[in-house]
Amino acid sequence: MKVPERPPTATRSALREFLRSEAAGSLFLMGAAALALLVANSPLYGLYHHALHDPTGPVLTPEIGPMTVRLWINDGLMAIFFLLVGLEIKRELVDGRLATGSQRRLPLVAAASGMVVPAAIYLASTFGHGELAGGWAIPAATDIAFAIGVLALLGKRAPTSLKLFLTTVAIVDDMGAVAIIAVAYSASIDGAALGAAAAILLAMYVLNKRGVTLLWPYLLLALGLWYAVLLSGVHATIAGVLAAAMIPVIRTPGAPDEANSPLHRLEHALSPLVAFFIVPLFGFANAGVSLEGLGLEQLFAPLPAGIAAGLLIGKQIGIFGAVRVSVALGIASPLRGATWLQVYAVSLLCGIGFTMSLFIGALAFPASPALIEEARIGVLLGSFCSAIAGFLILRVAPLAGRHGDEQAKQETEISSKGDVDHL
Repeated sequence: MKVPERPPTATRSALREFLRSEAAGSLFLMGAAALALLVANSPLYGLYHHALHDPTGPVLTPEIGPMTVRLWINDGLMAIFFLLVGLEIKRELVDGRLATGSQRRLPLVAAASGMVVPAAIYLASTFGHGELAGGWAIPAATDIAFAIGVLALLGKRAPTSLKLFLTTVAIVDDMGAVAIIAVAYSASIDGAALGAAAAILLAMYVLNKRGVTLLWPYLLLALGLWYAVLLSGVHATIAGVLAAAMIPVIRTPGAPDEANSPLHRLEHALSPLVAFFIVPLFGFANAGVSLEGLGLEQLFAPLPAGIAAGLLIGKQIGIFGAVRVSVALGIASPLRGATWLQVYAVSLLCGIGFTMSLFIGALAFPASPALIEEARIGVLLGSFCSAIAGFLILRVAPLAGRHGDEQAKQETEISSKGDVDHL
């Protein structure tokens, strides 16, 4: 039986609100990361460290032991972040700019190349250090909040086509990161718990097929799914993406979002929570690196140097190279209203790996706090250099010619109306 829908309300564009919240939320994330670095290099470091790492309980699973504040953030709150990521992926695949093969082609090629090349550079940089091989995926991720925030600081110097290209590539990049976490960074699998997770997913699927549009049954089941996945040995945050796949969506091709669509309602509700609280809190809990005694020898050690090189060099080569080759072969068209120098600068911004890279770094070396610290240094260094280089190039890059400016103006007008799928 279909549950009565909510009364219609004014439609809103999820993509417009997503870009707006990501841009504003990036300021909170930057501030949280800066505060964490400040605290970690002050007399408050001991208090900061103990507050995050001292056991708080309970023991949810013997494998990870007593819960700590940092575990609650990384394994609990970040599951909500991944739920939002999953909702964004589903919206784009079903009803957005990844809904057709032609729309998926360029971001898929660019994102795939932008993950493979950084991983290859990392492995080449750490060759001969077998204990570091598990960190190959750290430089493969892109932090969409930071990157969109940098673009937002540039105002009209960043054409709408660049923002949408960056968003689409980052969403496809997130899909790859989720797959990597599920496959490469999961512990030994508990069959019974995995079976329970499958049963919960089946229940959510049945609700979807029966036309249930109330959100609370899905959210209640999603909580059970999170615990089952945590017990199974697969990283608990994957439950967020799996749950998102079961949330019903009402298609609205070529128009603003359907106000009664459960997926759109949940996405609108979660966006500010994630952008202004969860991701900044994660940044504060994970970016606190003590720089005491840090010299060139430590900075250019194989692990941090490999991560930084993967983010700064690998991303720009992988993404910009993929776009140039795709356009040259006729696989895709050039971005409207953007010059090649601007596209190159955005490829640099994709080297901002912050949130996802820090997250994967903690998963890659769970038994070695020292390596996790080194990985954080590499992530911060590579992300900072990528952000500064991309920003400066975009700041001085000549804008497209008159025709490109007119196209960019039209894109901005279309985007402001919410009809973003035409871009």
